[in-house]
Amino acid sequence: MSYFPNRVDSFYWAQGSNQSDVVARSGDIPAASVAFDTAGLVSFVYQSSKSSLTYTNWEKFKNFIDHKDLHFALADHQSRGLPETGFKEVYFRFSKALVGINTAEGQDRVFGLETEFVALENPYLDDLRDGFSVALLYQGAPRKNAQIEVFERDPSGTVAVFKQTTDDQGHARISVKPGHQYLLDAVVLRQPSDALAQDTGAVWESLWAALTFEVPQ
Repeated sequence: MSYFPNRVDSFYWAQGSNQSDVVARSGDIPAASVAFDTAGLVSFVYQSSKSSLTYTNWEKFKNFIDHKDLHFALADHQSRGLPETGFKEVYFRFSKALVGINTAEGQDRVFGLETEFVALENPYLDDLRDGFSVALLYQGAPRKNAQIEVFERDPSGTVAVFKQTTDDQGHARISVKPGHQYLLDAVVLRQPSDALAQDTGAVWESLWAALTFEVPQ
């Protein structure tokens, strides 16, 4: 994807004890181009600036709620007396990408994002025959019984999608295959703060956590 500074709140990489902002110019493709002198696992961390959308169709909102298993929102929407069309949602993305440099030793960690995935294993080194273990956090606490949508891309580029649910510790073990690339996705939906609602006109706020990685052959 291209780099556009107006879409970025923060964008940096961390490798062991080293951490640095990604330096890029508007329109750069890819958005990050970094040369590393040291082998190890790198976590790229991206937090977006706010974006918004307006629902002109009630079914579109219902489909989103169903797809992301956020069914509480329908009753909440109605109890707040909100309209079924013409209402706005503001959203933020909190994305991490794990990249293995050479021997790829190292471990992902918590970066204090509003919501984030944390890899509990190294996908480039660990034995993943029993799955890849991750934690899902919201405001630093485990997200229990939360839906994770998994996008699995094989070497030919074909994408399969499946869903899993975190346990009582906010953990999930994702079934993975060698030679495949993965994107994990989980969404928090909440009422925006008064200040954010006044600034954007939004009645809903969504926070999108994502994690990407590859499993070597």
